[in-house]
Amino acid sequence: MINRPLAIAAALLLLLLLPLVLQGPYIRHLFILAFLFAIVAASWDLTLGLTGLFNFGHIAFFGLGVYTAGILTTQAGVDPWLVIPIAGIVAALAAFVVAAPTLRLRGIYVVLVTFAFSQLCLQVVMSQGDLTGGAGGIVRVPSLRISDYNFARDQRLGYYYVSLVLSLACIAALVAIARSPLGKTARAVRDNPEYAAARGIDQMRIRLTMLVISAIPTGIAGALYCIYFRVAAPEVFSFSTSTLILTMLLVGGAGSIVGPAVAAVGIVMISEYLEQFPDLKATKHMLLAVGIILVLRFFPGGLAQISANLFARSAKTVGATPERAP
Repeated sequence: MINRPLAIAAALLLLLLLPLVLQGPYIRHLFILAFLFAIVAASWDLTLGLTGLFNFGHIAFFGLGVYTAGILTTQAGVDPWLVIPIAGIVAALAAFVVAAPTLRLRGIYVVLVTFAFSQLCLQVVMSQGDLTGGAGGIVRVPSLRISDYNFARDQRLGYYYVSLVLSLACIAALVAIARSPLGKTARAVRDNPEYAAARGIDQMRIRLTMLVISAIPTGIAGALYCIYFRVAAPEVFSFSTSTLILTMLLVGGAGSIVGPAVAAVGIVMISEYLEQFPDLKATKHMLLAVGIILVLRFFPGGLAQISANLFARSAKTVGATPERAP
């Protein structure tokens, strides 16, 4: 029998001990990147998978978190620890603004408006060079410090644990929201909007709430991303970044929250591994696309469906009563 709580505890213990066993800075770098993308993918799943809101501008909240951290630390002298929650607030405010023209729309129109918002953010970044650095971005962003301890000089050990704790906290909060009455109401709005309207559910308020909530951890992840890399570059708004996060969401299983977070770890590792082969580097995105098609063809629910099937089969095996010998 597969014991779910025991499996989760074992995975957490492994993540805590991993950087002490694998001491190379590169492998730690990969996990830091995976943890940050896990936050973004799980947050996006809250609106796209759980609520059914086709928000294809979610990467804009990540980019706003990146540039909030870059601008405040380099030009206003704000402490890097403090800009992390501030970036979440800025992203939430942006979500509230973009919700106004979006929530009354449906289908492809939501996709177009939200995608246009992300491109608008990119154009603002590119045009306001005095503030954002333009195409060159913002460089020399201060790193995290605790007294005299500089996180940039510890072989990425400190950033590993900060990103791990932050990702676990954000994902746990998102799972709690998904299982709360608010999350159940969001599912009802997604699955049967007519029934939800008949029950008196304010669908616009639910969509607005979920959109704003999903933007907060995304902005926080963007701020830590900026502080870790010590740069804020316009590439964070790129279509390739958005596609990579969407791949994590679909492979992990839309609507599951945890699935996209787990998929983020695997996809970051595979993506970076392919970078080592010049012949495969150019076709990396094509290979990821093929992976999405195969997963959705055989397991429409992604990794979440595979995990659920394994636990269900384990429970049936344990619950089966053996026949008595004659």
